[in-house]
Amino acid sequence: MIAGHATSISLEPVFWDALRDAAEMERVPLNALVARIDAARVEASDPANLASAIRVWLFERARSQD
Repeated sequence: MIAGHATSISLEPVFWDALRDAAEMERVPLNALVARIDAARVEASDPANLASAIRVWLFERARSQD
């Protein structure tokens, strides 16, 4: 459930693993982290689909940790 509605997200296993790790590190439930990413996504002038937004968020997070 994301923002009160059922959502299906198709991601490769490596992205699911990274997303679970990120949620654990931030001490938030997985769906709360996805909801946060989704909220930022819909504010964009030309929002990407949710799976793409998650991949980009994970990439930017990894890049900022280097």
